[in-house]
Amino acid sequence: MITGASTDIARETLRRNHRSGYSRAAQRPYDYTCPSPDTYPFQWAWDSSYHAIALTHVDTRRARDEIRCLLSATTPTGFLPHMVLWQDDLRATATADYRIDLWQGWRSVTIAPPVVARAAERVYQVTGDELWLSRILPPLLGFFAWLRRHRTSPSTGLLEIYQPDESGLDCSPKYDAALGIDGLPDHAVHDAWHAAMRSLIASYSSADRAPETPLSGHQRFVWNDVLVNTIYADGLACLARLARAARMPEQTAARLAEESAAVGAALVRHCWDDTVGVFYDLDLVSGTRAEVLTASSLFPILLDSVPRHLAERVIEEHLLNEKEFWQPYPVPSVAASEPSYDPDFSTRAIFRGSSWVNLNWYLYWGLRKCGYHTQASDLAQRTRALVAASGTRECYGPDDTAGHGARSFGWSTLVLDLAAVKSAPAAAVQPGPAAYGDRAARKDSAPPWNPPTTQTVPAAQHAPATADEES
Repeated sequence: MITGASTDIARETLRRNHRSGYSRAAQRPYDYTCPSPDTYPFQWAWDSSYHAIALTHVDTRRARDEIRCLLSATTPTGFLPHMVLWQDDLRATATADYRIDLWQGWRSVTIAPPVVARAAERVYQVTGDELWLSRILPPLLGFFAWLRRHRTSPSTGLLEIYQPDESGLDCSPKYDAALGIDGLPDHAVHDAWHAAMRSLIASYSSADRAPETPLSGHQRFVWNDVLVNTIYADGLACLARLARAARMPEQTAARLAEESAAVGAALVRHCWDDTVGVFYDLDLVSGTRAEVLTASSLFPILLDSVPRHLAERVIEEHLLNEKEFWQPYPVPSVAASEPSYDPDFSTRAIFRGSSWVNLNWYLYWGLRKCGYHTQASDLAQRTRALVAASGTRECYGPDDTAGHGARSFGWSTLVLDLAAVKSAPAAAVQPGPAAYGDRAARKDSAPPWNPPTTQTVPAAQHAPATADEES
C-alpha cells in the first residue's frame, strides 16, 4: 500500500532528524527537527513549521516543542529569522555553505515565508493546549506585526523580500532576469545563481546590518512574491481564529482578519493577469511582472479573499492542465510549458521543475477549499506515491518519482498529514473555533492509486466535486 509505505518512511525521517541540546551562543536549549541531517542540520523557519504539522500525527509534544523552539529565536522587536544556527560546533562553515549574512552569531538576518501561523493553528487544533497557545501567541503576533511594519510595500500593500531565498524558492527561474542569469544553459545555472547570490548578499553586508535595516533603497532586488504574500494572508487569517480561541479582544481578531483580506485584495489588484488567468510576482526594481509560470502563480487559490471565479480559472486553466502542472506526479514547481522547466534536476538547482511535497500540501488545501475534492484526493495520493517510491527526498521528478536533492528531508513528512486529513471534515480547511474541539483520530480510507503508465494522465472531470463525491 502506498499510504502505509509513505507514512512509515515519514515517521522514521522525523525520528532520525530530531535534534536537541544547548546552544552556548544563544544561551538557551533547543529541541527541533532539522530539514536534513547531512545537508541542512540547522533549524529553518518554514521547514520547522511543516515539521510541526507532520509531528501532530506522531508526537504532539514534539509538535509543540518544534514551534516553541522556533519562536524562542524571535527578537524583542518581533523579528523571526529564516535560519537558527543552534549548534555551536557546526556554525563555522554555515555562512559559506548557505550564503548567510549571520547576525548576532547564531541566526540569519533574513525572513522566510510565515508558515508558522498555520502550523500553530494546526497544532492547537489537534492538542487543544491552551497554556501552550497562551505562550506562543504573543511572539507569533509580534512577528506578523514586524512584517507589517518593516516589509510592507507602500505602493502595493504587499510584503517585500530582498533576496530570492527569503521566499524559500531560491533558484526559481522567475528570479533569473532580476539576478542577471536568464537564458543560460542548464549546466551553467547552478554556479551562476550562487555567484549572483554572493554578489547580492555582499552588497547588503555591513557591520551594523540588522533585520530592520532598510534594503529597498539598494535597488538590487525588491520583490512582491505571490507565494510569500499568500502564506502571509493565510497566516493572518489563522491568527484571527487563534486570537478568538484564546479569548483575546474581538477587535484584535477582527483587525487580523481585515489585514488578511487586504493582502488578498492586493494580490488580485497588482498580481492578477486576466489575459493568462494566473498571478505573477512583481519585480519592484524594474517595475514589471515576472511573467514566468511557476507553482507560486497557483497559490492564491488558498485564500477566501480571492474571488471564486479567479481561483477556478487558475485551477481549470493551469493547475489541472496536463501541458503545464498536472503531470504524472504533480505539481512541478515550474510549468512544463516554460523553457526553463527542469524536471530531471539537470541544472542542480532547486525549484526549477521538480515536484515538492510542501507545495503540493498547500495546493491540496486550495483544491479542497474550492470544492475540487476528487482532484485534491488524487493529488494527495500521487504525492504519497513519490515518498513511497523514493523516500523522503527534498524534491522529486514529476514524470518518474525520481528523488532529487537532499535525503531524509523533513517537510516531505507532510505525507503524514495528506494520509490522515483526507477524511476530515471540509471545515478543517479553514478550521474555526468549533473545529478545535474535534480531537477524533482520522484514518485515510482512500483506495490504492494506480500510477500512470505513460507521461500523461487520463483527462479528469475538472468540475468541482461535492464533498460526498470524494473517493
